[in-house]
Amino acid sequence: MVTITVEAILGILFAVVLMSLFKRHTPPPQAGVPQPDLANLRPTDARTGDVVSIAGAGDNMSDLDFTSDRTIQYQAGARSWMETSGMYRERRVAMRVENEDDVEVWLNSGARKLSLEDLGLSEEDLAEIDERQNPADTFEFDNSVWSYRQSAEANARRDDQMQAQQFYYWEFREQNGKRLLAVRKPQGEPFAVALYAQVPTADITIYRRT
Repeated sequence: MVTITVEAILGILFAVVLMSLFKRHTPPPQAGVPQPDLANLRPTDARTGDVVSIAGAGDNMSDLDFTSDRTIQYQAGARSWMETSGMYRERRVAMRVENEDDVEVWLNSGARKLSLEDLGLSEEDLAEIDERQNPADTFEFDNSVWSYRQSAEANARRDDQMQAQQFYYWEFREQNGKRLLAVRKPQGEPFAVALYAQVPTADITIYRRT
């Protein structure tokens, strides 16, 4: 009888010790940090691993769906934005998200591969545009007039890489339209040109795999 009582007491003490250790190593919930509503995720909530669906933005007006395999934070001068990207029909697409309140979303569908020559610009043209920093500067491309928006030193940091990439950045916006041209020049590498089309936030659905 005494042995049973001792064993029972030791069992209770062992359980108390385990509970104490568990409480000590369990991180307390972060008070005051709002958690996203997983049923109503916004473009600003998108992250690597999410499935992004954009209504009517795919080939032949189909929905464009991709699973994000990388997220990149950009900083150019005083401006910053985020891009999350993945594969759609064997080509890479990217959703660019700017601002926190008045959110603007842009899509690079990967359907067009562009160069400076396609834009009708040269490296000297870009250097002069950068020197002037004049919002009145324009050029014509794709039956549209494009206005200078920004040029500055920039960096991009991928969520799966420690080292940020440095480059010089020019940006142009279509007059009376909803497209954006981004030109990047990393040190020692050729110019890269990306064309984006603005997407209504209401057309975007984000699915999180929990």
